[in-house]
Amino acid sequence: MRAQVAIIGAGPAGLLLSHLLHLEGIESIIIESRSREYCETRVRAGLLEQNSVDLLNETGLGERMNRIALPHDGVQFTFDNTYHRVNMTELTGRRVTIYAQQEIVKDIIAVRLKAGGQIHFEADAKEIGGLDTAKPFVKFMHEGSLKTIECDYVAGCDGFHGISRDAMPASMVKGFDRVYPFGWLGMLIAAKPPSEELIYSHHPEGFTLFSMRAPEITRSYLQVAPDEDIKNWSEDRMWSEMRKRLGKHEGLELNEGEILQASITPMRSYVSEPMRYEKLFLAGDSAHIVPPTGAKGMNLAMADVCVLARAMIAFYKKNQTHYLDSYSETCLSRVWRAEHFSWWMTTLMHTFHDASPFDQRRQIAELHTVFGSRAGQTLLAENYAGLPIVNWRP
Repeated sequence: MRAQVAIIGAGPAGLLLSHLLHLEGIESIIIESRSREYCETRVRAGLLEQNSVDLLNETGLGERMNRIALPHDGVQFTFDNTYHRVNMTELTGRRVTIYAQQEIVKDIIAVRLKAGGQIHFEADAKEIGGLDTAKPFVKFMHEGSLKTIECDYVAGCDGFHGISRDAMPASMVKGFDRVYPFGWLGMLIAAKPPSEELIYSHHPEGFTLFSMRAPEITRSYLQVAPDEDIKNWSEDRMWSEMRKRLGKHEGLELNEGEILQASITPMRSYVSEPMRYEKLFLAGDSAHIVPPTGAKGMNLAMADVCVLARAMIAFYKKNQTHYLDSYSETCLSRVWRAEHFSWWMTTLMHTFHDASPFDQRRQIAELHTVFGSRAGQTLLAENYAGLPIVNWRP
């Protein structure tokens, strides 16, 4: 096979990159180790920044999103028996939108296939080579045989456990890691959420987040030990903890329903530098992981892809290489800001059970400082609603 760009991974990053390149007449082939059904149904992130929504609309991907997504002007917080609402629209002129990652994946797959795009599902990438030559390639297993894509560039969008990052020379890669002393017990619940906006709750026994995937579907998370066994959590225990940690606040009511899914995910921050080696470019989770507290993972992947699409379009359309050369530096400046915000939100809202009494009191004081100040709320709102992204067209 031959393409200008070989893309490994059919998540939001890989699919969006393929779509943006297609709009400028640049050919790509996507390979994805999972099935199409898996990609289109796996429950993942669900919050889009304003810039991400604008990008999807600008590039013809927003029709279904605009019909069924849930826009939010604010986000709510409870702590120390108090309630606060941050009005993002009033403070920044921007909002966030709830639209599940699997729905975005479904939308882009449909658009790419309708346009004749090549997406090979259940295609397991085995080798990336020739990166320092004029003929890079990707070898993959598909339908029982080993196949090869010859290309000009490789985009590694295959997530934290993919092969792309490991294809870079170990001597030039530096990883920055932060593992948190807790995990999230995530639940998908067939019930109306307690509010039409997200609720972040700090409680002495642990953090809780109440979100949604649809008007009648709640997505909730409970802070648990990182090595906690899901078998220890009955539905009664889950509901008891959610009620306790939400507390009693006027207008907020916990609605119980069937728990459709439940799983535990550890929490970490990670950045790999650089994000480019010769003809290989990393984007999304293959290069960085953020704890989901700040709702940055999918948005950060889309921001990477805008930078990468601009660089490739400038090369193919204008024979310019400066955007390719500055790709890693450009992405990482935004990545680290998102990493900081995600770390800050995580440490601000979670309970650290080994914290000293001093640190416990200090954390509560910080919460009151942030939410008792318009300046503090504005800083949070600016980052939560999303930092600027580059124009994907050079």
